[in-house]
Amino acid sequence: MSRPTHRRPAAVTAVLLTASLAGSGGLAAPAAATATATATKSTRPVIDFNGDGYADLAVSAPGGTVSGFSEAGYISVLYGSTAGVDTAHPKLITRATEGVPGDVEQYGAFGRTTAAGDLDGDGYTDLVVGDFSAPAVLWGSAKGLRTGSALPGPAATLATGDINGDGHADLVTKNDQGLQVRYGPFSRAGVPASVQTLPFEDGDHPKAIAVGDMTGDGADDIVTTHSFDDVPGKSRFWAGGKDGLSRTFRTTGHYTTDGVIADVNKDGYGDLVAPQVDQVSEDRDADAGTLRVVYGSASGPSTRTAKITQDTPGVPGTSEAGDHDVNSGDLFGHSLAAGDVTGDGYPDIAVGVPGEDIGSVREAGAVVLLKGSAAGLTGKGAQAFHQSTPGVPGISEEGDYFGRTVLLADVNADHRADLAVATPYEDGRYADSGAVWVLRGSRSGLITGDIASFGPRALGAPEKEARFGDDLAR
Repeated sequence: MSRPTHRRPAAVTAVLLTASLAGSGGLAAPAAATATATATKSTRPVIDFNGDGYADLAVSAPGGTVSGFSEAGYISVLYGSTAGVDTAHPKLITRATEGVPGDVEQYGAFGRTTAAGDLDGDGYTDLVVGDFSAPAVLWGSAKGLRTGSALPGPAATLATGDINGDGHADLVTKNDQGLQVRYGPFSRAGVPASVQTLPFEDGDHPKAIAVGDMTGDGADDIVTTHSFDDVPGKSRFWAGGKDGLSRTFRTTGHYTTDGVIADVNKDGYGDLVAPQVDQVSEDRDADAGTLRVVYGSASGPSTRTAKITQDTPGVPGTSEAGDHDVNSGDLFGHSLAAGDVTGDGYPDIAVGVPGEDIGSVREAGAVVLLKGSAAGLTGKGAQAFHQSTPGVPGISEEGDYFGRTVLLADVNADHRADLAVATPYEDGRYADSGAVWVLRGSRSGLITGDIASFGPRALGAPEKEARFGDDLAR
């Protein structure tokens, strides 16, 4: 069904961007994270809430009704297993769940932002969940996510990484104070080992954060994107190191929104893959979409770059812009994720194309997989999937925006990342209830056999206007 104009997805606005499921599993596959896939020397840890080696999924539904409060929000956690995502034993996590700090609030949007990492260093991945109040951290354990602790907030954006390279996960947030790094290990009270804050001038606050090791020194770096009054600024590179995050930055030289960092050519330096924009309005709904790859080096972003669109040889589809009125552009690159789908050691990039028309069906949406190689990221061997692809459950419908959220994670621990595609505007019994599909990785790329697909109704979760899949923890 069609969506009113105000529901069209805007251009990517936040990186990183997941309630606990009792089952078997955990996130697997290094570098399987949208916002923080990292270079060879700083491998993104497995997201594994119960420590069994299988990738786990934490799916946000910020529009879900909880305890009678509309748009209070919740998270469903689904553990991985040898058979893939275990949908038979989901667990719902809300502010009303025992052990979760805070109160259920109307329009609270619990789960609107998430980040995953082993903050307390016990070997189990923890989950940080944000809403319009203070974020909460839910602690991993052998039985999965358990009780939580409140963190000082609010935090508009959440990310994890190892900024000082000491082997402990750090939490990166953006709030009214500016850019903040809370260094691990954390205590179970949610207190970090130390805190570093980089203040920003009014109007200069970062809009999005990408975390990954671009310099290959074993410490994660940060790339921030900026804008003021709808006019983007050039993205900024902040180097990580043994003393923490540098207090000075250098520009990447490019206007970008959001992005992921992954070593797509496996040279030991993380590469920034991000939507490329001009110094114009942030209202990007009519954009066809362009990705720019800025390759890493020992000093950070290098002068070597590449541009990829749907007109690039080998990339399925055609690059199509909208009309700034009724029709959305393709929005190639609206969402991004990195992970090794083929098992060849090169991270691949999943590219959401939620504004893609499928035949005569407007804005049905699609996902494109770009494969990493020694030559870097190109269109060679690229694949595309949508709800009209044979073997993919569902039907392409106007305004579904399939591919609005993507994640690459090895849910069956076969050393090949699987693709989770979330479509929060998919209709179930109600409009905008949302749904998720999981396509398996293989030596040749993504395949359509044994696709798992599920929405909140199948998991026994609140369905009405839940926007299930608005975020996937990474």
